[in-house]
Amino acid sequence: MKLETLLARITDNCSINDPYGASHLPIYQTATFDLKKQTGDVIYDYSRTDNPTRNALEDIFAKAENASGCTCTNTGLSAIALLFETTLKAGDSLLVEMDCYGGTYRLLKVWADKMGINVFSCDFLDHEQVEEYISSKNIRLVVCESPTNPGLKIIDIKAISKICKSYGCLLAIDNSLATFASQRPLDLGADFSVFSTTKSISGHGAAVTGAVAAKDPEWFEKLRYYCNAQGRAQSPFESFLITLGLPTLTYRLKVQEQNALRLAQYLFQREDVLKVSFPGLESHAQHALAKRQMKIFPGVITVDMIDNEKTNKFICNTKLFGEKASFGTVDSRIEQPSKISHHSYSDKDLKKIGISRNTLRISVGLENIDDLIDDISSALK
Repeated sequence: MKLETLLARITDNCSINDPYGASHLPIYQTATFDLKKQTGDVIYDYSRTDNPTRNALEDIFAKAENASGCTCTNTGLSAIALLFETTLKAGDSLLVEMDCYGGTYRLLKVWADKMGINVFSCDFLDHEQVEEYISSKNIRLVVCESPTNPGLKIIDIKAISKICKSYGCLLAIDNSLATFASQRPLDLGADFSVFSTTKSISGHGAAVTGAVAAKDPEWFEKLRYYCNAQGRAQSPFESFLITLGLPTLTYRLKVQEQNALRLAQYLFQREDVLKVSFPGLESHAQHALAKRQMKIFPGVITVDMIDNEKTNKFICNTKLFGEKASFGTVDSRIEQPSKISHHSYSDKDLKKIGISRNTLRISVGLENIDDLIDDISSALK
Protein backbone atom coordinates (compact mmCIF):
# COMPACT_ATOMS: atom_id res chain seq x y z
CA MET A 1 0.00 0.00 0.00
CA LYS A 2 1.30 3.45 -0.93
CA LEU A 3 1.86 5.98 1.86
CA GLU A 4 -0.85 8.36 0.64
CA THR A 5 -3.47 5.60 0.86
CA LEU A 6 -2.27 4.50 4.30
CA LEU A 7 -2.54 8.04 5.68
CA ALA A 8 -5.87 8.85 4.00
CA ARG A 9 -7.52 5.79 5.58
CA ILE A 10 -6.14 5.80 9.12
CA THR A 11 -9.03 3.94 10.77
CA ASP A 12 -8.83 1.15 8.16
CA ASN A 13 -5.11 0.59 8.70
CA CYS A 14 -4.59 0.64 12.46
CA SER A 15 -5.52 -1.33 15.57
CA ILE A 16 -8.64 0.70 16.39
CA ASN A 17 -11.85 -1.34 16.63
CA ASP A 18 -14.58 1.27 16.93
CA PRO A 19 -18.06 -0.33 17.26
CA TYR A 20 -19.70 2.66 15.58
CA GLY A 21 -17.50 2.70 12.48
CA ALA A 22 -16.10 6.20 13.04
CA SER A 23 -14.65 7.57 9.80
CA HIS A 24 -11.86 9.29 11.71
CA LEU A 25 -9.85 8.07 14.67
CA PRO A 26 -11.96 8.46 17.87
CA ILE A 27 -10.43 9.91 21.05
CA TYR A 28 -10.37 7.67 24.09
CA GLN A 29 -9.82 10.57 26.48
CA THR A 30 -9.87 8.56 29.69
CA ALA A 31 -7.34 7.82 32.38
CA THR A 32 -8.58 4.31 33.19
CA PHE A 33 -10.58 1.42 31.70
CA ASP A 34 -12.92 -1.10 33.38
CA LEU A 35 -11.28 -4.52 33.10
CA LYS A 36 -14.61 -6.33 33.71
CA LYS A 37 -16.19 -4.78 30.61
CA GLN A 38 -13.47 -5.71 28.11
CA THR A 39 -13.13 -8.76 25.89
CA GLY A 40 -10.69 -9.71 23.18
CA ASP A 41 -6.93 -9.98 22.83
CA VAL A 42 -6.07 -6.42 23.90
CA ILE A 43 -7.09 -5.28 27.39
CA TYR A 44 -6.55 -1.69 28.55
CA ASP A 45 -6.17 -0.56 32.14
CA TYR A 46 -4.33 2.81 32.34
CA SER A 47 -3.66 5.35 29.57
CA ARG A 48 -0.05 5.96 30.55
CA THR A 49 0.66 2.33 29.66
CA ASP A 50 -1.63 1.92 26.63
CA ASN A 51 -4.47 3.86 25.04
CA PRO A 52 -6.46 2.88 21.92
CA THR A 53 -6.04 6.30 20.27
CA ARG A 54 -2.29 6.47 20.84
CA ASN A 55 -1.79 2.82 19.90
CA ALA A 56 -3.63 3.41 16.63
CA LEU A 57 -1.31 6.29 15.76
CA GLU A 58 1.71 4.15 16.69
CA ASP A 59 0.45 1.47 14.29
CA ILE A 60 0.28 4.01 11.45
CA PHE A 61 3.76 5.36 12.19
CA ALA A 62 5.23 1.84 12.36
CA LYS A 63 3.81 1.05 8.92
CA ALA A 64 4.91 4.40 7.50
CA GLU A 65 8.48 3.90 8.78
CA ASN A 66 8.53 0.17 7.93
CA ALA A 67 9.33 -0.51 11.60
CA SER A 68 8.66 -3.35 14.01
CA GLY A 69 6.89 -0.84 16.22
CA CYS A 70 6.69 2.80 17.23
CA THR A 71 6.31 4.57 20.58
CA CYS A 72 4.65 8.01 20.71
CA THR A 73 5.88 10.46 23.34
CA ASN A 74 4.65 13.70 24.89
CA THR A 75 7.26 15.87 23.10
CA GLY A 76 9.81 15.49 20.34
CA LEU A 77 12.65 15.96 22.79
CA SER A 78 11.20 13.30 25.09
CA ALA A 79 11.44 10.88 22.14
CA ILE A 80 15.17 11.60 21.97
CA ALA A 81 15.45 11.25 25.76
CA LEU A 82 13.57 7.94 25.59
CA LEU A 83 16.05 6.71 22.98
CA PHE A 84 18.96 7.56 25.30
CA GLU A 85 17.25 6.02 28.35
CA THR A 86 16.59 2.81 26.44
CA THR A 87 19.94 2.30 24.75
CA LEU A 88 22.54 3.85 27.10
CA LYS A 89 23.85 3.32 30.60
CA ALA A 90 26.44 5.13 32.71
CA GLY A 91 29.88 4.91 31.12
CA ASP A 92 28.64 4.36 27.56
CA SER A 93 29.86 6.53 24.69
CA LEU A 94 27.76 8.33 22.10
CA LEU A 95 28.76 9.97 18.81
CA VAL A 96 26.62 12.79 17.43
CA GLU A 97 26.80 14.85 14.24
CA MET A 98 28.14 18.25 15.32
CA ASP A 99 25.29 20.08 13.54
CA CYS A 100 22.43 18.83 15.68
CA TYR A 101 19.19 20.24 17.04
CA GLY A 102 19.73 22.63 19.96
CA GLY A 103 17.49 20.61 22.27
CA THR A 104 19.54 17.47 21.58
CA TYR A 105 22.74 19.43 22.23
CA ARG A 106 21.40 20.66 25.59
CA LEU A 107 20.13 17.21 26.57
CA LEU A 108 23.50 15.63 25.77
CA LYS A 109 25.21 18.13 28.07
CA VAL A 110 22.84 17.01 30.85
CA TRP A 111 23.50 13.36 30.12
CA ALA A 112 27.25 13.91 30.09
CA ASP A 113 27.17 15.80 33.40
CA LYS A 114 24.49 13.85 35.29
CA MET A 115 24.40 10.38 33.74
CA GLY A 116 28.10 9.72 33.10
CA ILE A 117 27.73 9.38 29.33
CA ASN A 118 30.75 10.17 27.15
CA VAL A 119 29.64 12.43 24.29
CA PHE A 120 31.71 12.95 21.13
CA SER A 121 30.87 14.93 17.99
CA CYS A 122 32.25 15.21 14.49
CA ASP A 123 31.36 16.04 10.89
CA PHE A 124 29.44 13.06 9.47
CA LEU A 125 30.34 14.09 5.92
CA ASP A 126 33.82 12.81 6.78
CA HIS A 127 33.27 9.05 6.92
CA GLU A 128 36.86 8.33 7.89
CA GLN A 129 36.50 10.57 10.91
CA VAL A 130 33.23 8.86 11.88
CA GLU A 131 34.91 5.44 11.68
CA GLU A 132 37.90 6.67 13.67
CA TYR A 133 35.66 7.83 16.52
CA ILE A 134 33.56 4.65 16.50
CA SER A 135 36.58 2.37 16.50
CA SER A 136 38.69 4.28 19.05
CA LYS A 137 36.01 5.48 21.50
CA ASN A 138 33.98 2.27 21.84
CA ILE A 139 30.83 4.07 20.67
CA ARG A 140 27.52 2.51 21.72
CA LEU A 141 25.11 4.82 19.87
CA VAL A 142 25.48 7.08 16.83
CA VAL A 143 22.94 9.89 16.38
CA CYS A 144 22.44 12.35 13.54
CA GLU A 145 19.83 14.30 11.63
CA SER A 146 19.55 14.22 7.86
CA PRO A 147 19.07 16.86 6.65
CA THR A 148 20.84 18.49 9.59
CA ASN A 149 19.25 21.42 11.36
CA PRO A 150 19.97 24.21 10.61
CA GLY A 151 22.96 23.51 8.35
CA LEU A 152 20.91 21.31 5.97
CA LYS A 153 23.78 18.91 5.35
CA ILE A 154 22.70 15.60 3.80
CA ILE A 155 24.20 12.63 5.63
CA ASP A 156 24.71 9.40 3.69
CA ILE A 157 22.64 7.16 5.97
CA LYS A 158 23.56 3.93 4.14
CA ALA A 159 27.28 4.68 4.42
CA ILE A 160 27.11 5.62 8.11
CA SER A 161 24.98 2.55 8.79
CA LYS A 162 27.56 0.29 7.16
CA ILE A 163 30.28 1.72 9.40
CA CYS A 164 28.11 1.30 12.51
CA LYS A 165 27.28 -2.31 11.69
CA SER A 166 30.93 -3.20 11.16
CA TYR A 167 31.64 -2.14 14.75
CA GLY A 168 28.40 -3.37 16.34
CA CYS A 169 27.03 0.02 17.42
CA LEU A 170 23.50 1.36 17.06
CA LEU A 171 22.43 4.11 14.65
CA ALA A 172 19.54 6.51 15.25
CA ILE A 173 18.40 9.07 12.67
CA ASP A 174 16.42 12.15 13.65
CA ASN A 175 13.95 12.17 10.75
CA SER A 176 12.09 15.33 11.79
CA LEU A 177 13.03 17.45 8.78
CA ALA A 178 12.61 14.85 6.05
CA THR A 179 9.76 12.77 7.60
CA PHE A 180 8.83 9.28 6.44
CA ALA A 181 7.10 10.86 3.43
CA SER A 182 10.55 11.66 2.08
CA GLN A 183 12.87 8.96 3.45
CA ARG A 184 12.77 5.82 5.59
CA PRO A 185 15.92 5.66 7.74
CA LEU A 186 15.25 2.07 8.80
CA ASP A 187 15.24 0.95 5.16
CA LEU A 188 18.58 2.73 4.76
CA GLY A 189 20.13 0.76 7.62
CA ALA A 190 19.34 2.73 10.77
CA ASP A 191 18.18 0.96 13.94
CA PHE A 192 15.92 3.81 15.11
CA SER A 193 14.03 6.64 13.47
CA VAL A 194 13.25 9.47 15.89
CA PHE A 195 11.02 12.35 14.89
CA SER A 196 9.19 15.34 16.25
CA THR A 197 5.57 15.06 15.16
CA THR A 198 5.13 18.68 16.25
CA LYS A 199 6.49 19.81 12.93
CA SER A 200 5.66 18.69 9.37
CA ILE A 201 3.74 15.56 10.38
CA SER A 202 1.22 17.63 12.31
CA GLY A 203 1.67 20.58 9.99
CA HIS A 204 -0.61 22.92 11.91
CA GLY A 205 1.43 23.71 15.03
CA ALA A 206 -1.37 22.54 17.32
CA ALA A 207 0.48 19.87 19.34
CA VAL A 208 3.95 19.23 20.79
CA THR A 209 4.68 15.53 20.40
CA GLY A 210 7.28 12.98 19.25
CA ALA A 211 7.87 9.35 18.32
CA VAL A 212 10.56 6.66 18.13
CA ALA A 213 10.32 3.82 15.61
CA ALA A 214 12.50 0.71 16.00
CA LYS A 215 13.62 -1.77 13.38
CA ASP A 216 14.17 -4.64 15.80
CA PRO A 217 11.13 -5.94 17.78
CA GLU A 218 13.20 -6.43 20.93
CA TRP A 219 14.26 -2.79 20.91
CA PHE A 220 10.66 -1.77 20.33
CA GLU A 221 9.55 -3.69 23.43
CA LYS A 222 12.31 -2.01 25.45
CA LEU A 223 11.19 1.41 24.20
CA ARG A 224 7.60 0.62 25.25
CA TYR A 225 8.76 -0.49 28.69
CA TYR A 226 10.90 2.59 29.34
CA CYS A 227 8.23 4.93 27.95
CA ASN A 228 5.76 3.55 30.49
CA ALA A 229 8.32 3.47 33.30
CA GLN A 230 9.39 7.07 32.68
CA GLY A 231 5.89 8.42 32.08
CA ARG A 232 6.65 9.78 28.60
CA ALA A 233 3.42 8.67 26.91
CA GLN A 234 1.57 10.94 24.48
CA SER A 235 -1.93 12.00 25.51
CA PRO A 236 -4.94 10.66 23.55
CA PHE A 237 -6.05 14.16 22.56
CA GLU A 238 -2.64 15.08 21.16
CA SER A 239 -2.55 11.78 19.25
CA PHE A 240 -5.89 12.76 17.73
CA LEU A 241 -4.58 16.22 16.80
CA ILE A 242 -1.60 14.67 15.02
CA THR A 243 -3.86 12.41 12.93
CA LEU A 244 -5.65 15.47 11.52
CA GLY A 245 -2.54 16.41 9.54
CA LEU A 246 -1.62 12.94 8.29
CA PRO A 247 -3.93 12.59 5.24
CA THR A 248 -2.49 15.78 3.71
CA LEU A 249 1.16 15.21 4.69
CA THR A 250 2.68 14.26 1.34
CA TYR A 251 0.67 16.86 -0.54
CA ARG A 252 1.62 19.64 1.88
CA LEU A 253 5.29 18.68 1.65
CA LYS A 254 5.27 18.73 -2.14
CA VAL A 255 3.82 22.24 -2.25
CA GLN A 256 6.25 23.42 0.42
CA GLU A 257 9.11 21.88 -1.59
CA GLN A 258 8.04 23.83 -4.69
CA ASN A 259 7.68 27.05 -2.71
CA ALA A 260 11.04 26.56 -1.00
CA LEU A 261 12.82 25.95 -4.30
CA ARG A 262 11.37 29.13 -5.81
CA LEU A 263 12.27 31.12 -2.71
CA ALA A 264 15.79 29.66 -2.53
CA GLN A 265 16.39 30.56 -6.18
CA TYR A 266 15.20 34.10 -5.51
CA LEU A 267 17.37 34.53 -2.41
CA PHE A 268 20.38 33.03 -4.21
CA GLN A 269 20.31 35.94 -6.66
CA ARG A 270 20.15 38.69 -4.03
CA GLU A 271 23.35 40.63 -3.33
CA ASP A 272 22.44 41.08 0.34
CA VAL A 273 22.40 37.30 0.88
CA LEU A 274 25.83 35.74 1.39
CA LYS A 275 24.82 32.09 1.34
CA VAL A 276 21.73 29.98 0.63
CA SER A 277 21.49 26.36 1.75
CA PHE A 278 18.68 24.24 0.32
CA PRO A 279 19.13 20.61 -0.81
CA GLY A 280 16.93 21.23 -3.87
CA LEU A 281 19.45 23.67 -5.34
CA GLU A 282 22.05 22.18 -7.68
CA SER A 283 24.61 24.35 -5.90
CA HIS A 284 24.08 22.39 -2.66
CA ALA A 285 27.17 20.28 -1.94
CA GLN A 286 25.14 17.08 -1.41
CA HIS A 287 22.42 17.73 -4.00
CA ALA A 288 23.04 14.42 -5.83
CA LEU A 289 22.89 12.43 -2.57
CA ALA A 290 19.74 14.29 -1.52
CA LYS A 291 18.04 13.30 -4.80
CA ARG A 292 18.96 9.65 -4.23
CA GLN A 293 18.06 9.51 -0.56
CA MET A 294 14.91 11.65 -0.36
CA LYS A 295 11.67 11.73 -2.33
CA ILE A 296 10.74 15.28 -1.27
CA PHE A 297 13.04 18.11 -0.21
CA PRO A 298 11.90 19.71 3.07
CA GLY A 299 10.49 23.23 2.90
CA VAL A 300 13.29 24.72 4.99
CA ILE A 301 15.99 27.12 3.79
CA THR A 302 18.99 28.42 5.72
CA VAL A 303 20.49 31.76 4.65
CA ASP A 304 23.33 33.97 5.82
CA MET A 305 22.58 37.67 5.37
CA ILE A 306 25.32 40.13 4.48
CA ASP A 307 25.12 42.14 7.71
CA ASN A 308 23.11 42.81 10.88
CA GLU A 309 21.02 45.50 9.20
CA LYS A 310 19.70 43.16 6.54
CA THR A 311 19.17 40.42 9.12
CA ASN A 312 17.06 42.71 11.27
CA LYS A 313 15.10 43.99 8.27
CA PHE A 314 14.28 40.43 7.23
CA ILE A 315 13.04 39.56 10.71
CA CYS A 316 11.27 42.80 11.62
CA ASN A 317 9.87 44.05 8.31
CA THR A 318 8.41 40.90 6.77
CA LYS A 319 4.69 40.52 7.34
CA LEU A 320 4.15 36.92 6.19
CA PHE A 321 7.04 35.38 8.15
CA GLY A 322 6.37 35.18 11.89
CA GLU A 323 9.41 35.04 14.13
CA LYS A 324 8.62 31.63 15.54
CA ALA A 325 10.36 28.48 16.66
CA SER A 326 9.85 25.13 14.91
CA PHE A 327 9.28 24.40 11.21
CA GLY A 328 7.12 22.43 8.80
CA THR A 329 3.84 24.23 9.48
CA VAL A 330 1.40 25.56 6.88
CA ASP A 331 2.38 29.14 7.80
CA SER A 332 5.80 30.53 6.86
CA ARG A 333 8.12 31.46 9.69
CA ILE A 334 11.64 32.63 10.35
CA GLU A 335 14.07 32.31 13.22
CA GLN A 336 17.64 33.10 14.19
CA PRO A 337 19.02 29.73 15.33
CA SER A 338 21.49 31.50 17.62
CA LYS A 339 18.55 33.19 19.36
CA ILE A 340 15.90 30.42 19.46
CA SER A 341 16.46 26.78 18.42
CA HIS A 342 20.24 26.76 19.08
CA HIS A 343 20.38 29.25 21.94
CA SER A 344 21.84 26.53 24.17
CA TYR A 345 24.93 26.25 21.92
CA SER A 346 28.13 27.94 23.03
CA ASP A 347 29.50 30.63 20.68
CA LYS A 348 32.43 28.32 19.96
CA ASP A 349 30.17 25.43 18.92
CA LEU A 350 27.94 27.75 16.85
CA LYS A 351 30.99 28.91 14.94
CA LYS A 352 32.09 25.30 14.47
CA ILE A 353 28.87 24.45 12.62
CA GLY A 354 28.86 27.69 10.64
CA ILE A 355 26.09 29.54 12.48
CA SER A 356 26.39 33.29 13.05
CA ARG A 357 24.06 36.04 14.28
CA ASN A 358 23.21 36.66 10.62
CA THR A 359 22.12 33.08 9.96
CA LEU A 360 18.38 32.69 9.43
CA ARG A 361 16.31 29.52 9.11
CA ILE A 362 13.23 29.96 6.97
CA SER A 363 10.35 27.48 7.12
CA VAL A 364 8.29 27.91 3.95
CA GLY A 365 4.55 27.39 4.26
CA LEU A 366 1.61 27.04 1.89
CA GLU A 367 1.10 30.72 1.09
CA ASN A 368 1.28 31.84 -2.53
CA ILE A 369 4.99 31.97 -3.35
CA ASP A 370 4.67 35.29 -5.19
CA ASP A 371 3.27 36.86 -2.02
CA LEU A 372 6.20 35.49 0.00
CA ILE A 373 8.78 36.81 -2.45
CA ASP A 374 7.08 40.23 -2.62
CA ASP A 375 7.04 40.36 1.18
CA ILE A 376 10.80 39.73 1.43
CA SER A 377 11.56 42.16 -1.39
CA SER A 378 9.65 44.94 0.36
CA ALA A 379 11.16 44.14 3.76
CA LEU A 380 14.76 44.32 2.53
CA LYS A 381 14.49 47.68 0.72
